[in-house]
Amino acid sequence: MMQQDRLYDIWWQNLEEGEQQMEERHLRGWKEVINLIQEQDLSDMTVLDFGCNQGGFLRHLYQVKPFKEGMGIDLAQQSIAVANSRKGDLPLTYVATNTPEQYTNKFNLAVSQAVIYLIKDLKSHAWKIKQMLKPGGVYYATYTDLNDNPSLQHFTIWINENSLVESNAHTLDFIAETFASEGFNVEIQRRHPQGFIDVSRKKDGFLRIADRMKATYEQAYIFRFVLTDK
Repeated sequence: MMQQDRLYDIWWQNLEEGEQQMEERHLRGWKEVINLIQEQDLSDMTVLDFGCNQGGFLRHLYQVKPFKEGMGIDLAQQSIAVANSRKGDLPLTYVATNTPEQYTNKFNLAVSQAVIYLIKDLKSHAWKIKQMLKPGGVYYATYTDLNDNPSLQHFTIWINENSLVESNAHTLDFIAETFASEGFNVEIQRRHPQGFIDVSRKKDGFLRIADRMKATYEQAYIFRFVLTDK
């Protein structure tokens, strides 16, 4: 298994489903997250997408809530190349880097989606986000807590077999305590999906539909970390 902070080409190795299909499936989730972002006017803000993959989220966010400048970062170099090829004349920059803390005091708002479960050293991640945010900056991070889900072991094996980075079953308490220790005020709420859930895929990491529904309706969260100590 590759180290989690090392650059690579693409993170998802499953040949049956490429990153483009994944991006298309994530569109509804992006819309849900945008609706949960409390900040309404982003016109003077610099926004970070941590773990941006092919860059689709920032492009979509800009259409809904235009911002001053956006940056997407990722470890996957080929995905970043795709992101840059699609940005057009939008005020976006995409960078493949394993040292995001170099962008000190740059961002008012940061977002990561389905990323922190792939980060083993969460304390280091919280510290890096702290360096990147301006005082009073806000970081939104989605997370599905599968610790009480019957498919946890199956999901972990599925991710580890198809990804270049390992899955980590952090608890909600551990996540909150880790960010609080870095000077963040920690808030959380459950995510409530709209519409029907597509369960037609043959493999999605869950043993049964009931486990998938439990994860979607009971165990999907979004954290809001506000930097109060810097």
